Amino acid sequence: MKEYRKWEKLDNSALLFPAIATETMTNTYRISCVLREEVRPELLQQALDLLLPKFPGFDVCLRTGVFWYYLERNNHPAPPVKEENTYPCGAIHPSRNRYYLFRVTYFRSRINLEVFHVLADGTGAIGFLRELVYQYLRLSHPGLREKLGDGLAPETSLNREDDFVRNYRRKHQKNYKMGRAFRIRGERLPKNGVGVTIGYMPLDRLKEIARTQYGLTINEYLVAAFVWSTYQENARKVSRKHPIRVAVPVNLRPFFRSITTKNFFVVVSAEFAPVRDEYTFRDIARIVREDLERQITKENLEAVFSYNVSNQDIAAARFVPLPLKRLAIRLVYNKIALANTATITNIGRFEVGEDYRPYISMFSGLLPFSRGQEIKGVISSCGDTLALSFSSAFSERVIQRGVFRRLAADGIPVRVETNGVFYQ
Repeated sequence: MKEYRKWEKLDNSALLFPAIATETMTNTYRISCVLREEVRPELLQQALDLLLPKFPGFDVCLRTGVFWYYLERNNHPAPPVKEENTYPCGAIHPSRNRYYLFRVTYFRSRINLEVFHVLADGTGAIGFLRELVYQYLRLSHPGLREKLGDGLAPETSLNREDDFVRNYRRKHQKNYKMGRAFRIRGERLPKNGVGVTIGYMPLDRLKEIARTQYGLTINEYLVAAFVWSTYQENARKVSRKHPIRVAVPVNLRPFFRSITTKNFFVVVSAEFAPVRDEYTFRDIARIVREDLERQITKENLEAVFSYNVSNQDIAAARFVPLPLKRLAIRLVYNKIALANTATITNIGRFEVGEDYRPYISMFSGLLPFSRGQEIKGVISSCGDTLALSFSSAFSERVIQRGVFRRLAADGIPVRVETNGVFYQ
């Protein structure tokens, strides 16, 4: 029997999100699973009702304390599953959602899980979505239930340890970039619209081109393609003073042997600050690779999050009332929000159990755009296909098109789909 705690502290990353969340900066991300069949909503609701009590990280609500926010067990029924009828990654209003900090929607054959970042990062939420899909498939295909039972998959973690605190080391200095980056601008979609563009490509071909032609990882290659496309469209505006800087969240679990479902990531940045008039894609790829390789080491990642935790650990700050903390967090965030041009995150490979593979087509993700970053990208893969998804505030998709044309020029076939807002 699972033992519940009555309340839970927020991890170091989660402390930020309630303080800065607004209607337009929602901090709500999406991960989706596309099935090979139409979703039956009544079974999806039943699957969520059965699964939620098994996940201590998701059956919670957010409370406001005197000094900090905290999470408390939510005793309401699971939030209602609804057909998707609006833009993705919208604000979650707890009072309209039975006080839960996530929602589940569907559209045709797609199941969407949208999560307020205070609960978990993408890696932490993947397990919940995968188990939700498994539970749904067992309900819609009773043969699966008879064969597999109703337990969680062995690889699914329920761990809620705060691994920022467990791995924190004292005496680290700030070592990340703060200067203002180049900002992509354009005509915005009306009514806070969100433009979605997803490119699907063969994983093996992408890996081969990235490694053999440029000596890059997939992550480095796709970040370089984004930098290249942004520079091609804005060469006269990008400078050493305002470089293209792409934030790249790094999952810390492999570096610190973690299985937590809480947030456990830090952000590094790939910077391109031109010093001459012309650059080839190969030039930019080398710059991106060297910048990321220098930062993505266990020692540097530990230094980054230890500095962040040290600020939280200052004794004097612990007893500052929450309204003053919230104001201070917003002021600091507004100062650093423009330090990056965009964010591209890799939420990893979705491993699917063999018995479920015939029913699942693809997984993908989306990030909400935020102050100064009106385009964001998510990399994900399942089986032999990789998805590169962009969410954008702009009515044009020039940057996204340039990325996929760069890939096509290297011999990588890309199939592109959008949510249609660019054609309205």
